[in-house]
Amino acid sequence: MLMNPNKDTQLCMSLSARPGNFGLRFHNHLYEQLGLNFYYKAFSSQDLNGAVAGIRALGIRGCGVSMPFKEACIELVDELDDSARAIASINTIVNTAGHLKAYNTDYIAIEQLLKKHAVPKDSTFALHGSGGMAKAVASALRDGGYANGLIVARNEAAGRALAHNLGYTWQATLGETRPQMLVNVTPIGMTGGAQAEDLAFEAAAIDLADTVFDVVAIPAETPLIVRGRAQGKRVITGLEVIAIQALEQFVLYTGIRPTDEQFQKAVAFARQ
Repeated sequence: MLMNPNKDTQLCMSLSARPGNFGLRFHNHLYEQLGLNFYYKAFSSQDLNGAVAGIRALGIRGCGVSMPFKEACIELVDELDDSARAIASINTIVNTAGHLKAYNTDYIAIEQLLKKHAVPKDSTFALHGSGGMAKAVASALRDGGYANGLIVARNEAAGRALAHNLGYTWQATLGETRPQMLVNVTPIGMTGGAQAEDLAFEAAAIDLADTVFDVVAIPAETPLIVRGRAQGKRVITGLEVIAIQALEQFVLYTGIRPTDEQFQKAVAFARQ
């Protein structure tokens, strides 16, 4: 943690409806370890326009953007990186002398994790969700060569639009479909949520899948992940997603890429 802030200290922040401590601890730990004159703070706001204007006006170097602001922020920035433009969803804003450029490091994280875990590209999959994060995940799946996908979303308009834009199909529920990979991009299983103890998919579907992927990061061991591990499935956790996307944000803000050892130590510190 920065102990001696001064007039040159650069501030970075996150903007979320439900601020957490992971990003704050992750970034500040790396700032300290690398001797950088930065500080990171998490915020929530009911005034999105005012918050983004404040980033520009106060010279805040970078901002992580979480639900429910990933799409609404688009019209408030000056430029979209390809990672954000392609999916019309952002999770990172970088301020360079008042010019706000937006990125989507969620997309980058998903892309890396599919390769890391060697998920077969011919896997059929069902993705539960239709919001900004669902766009990032579904786009990374499409661009990664996963062609046989189903979008499961009760919001018919959003679900159909996401499926149509990416060449997938839509259903309101999973029904009798039994895909090889199940991807949860909803708050189901999230600590403190109304459905914290629920499975994001029916138990029968989980039991027949090869891969389970849950973007919920807190807890890392959601009910979906716990059941998948118990049955020996390939699992990808939200903790992996949030860690990699935070790393890529750190690089965008500072221009420095930590070593793998530094990265792993920052993740371990952030989880405490």
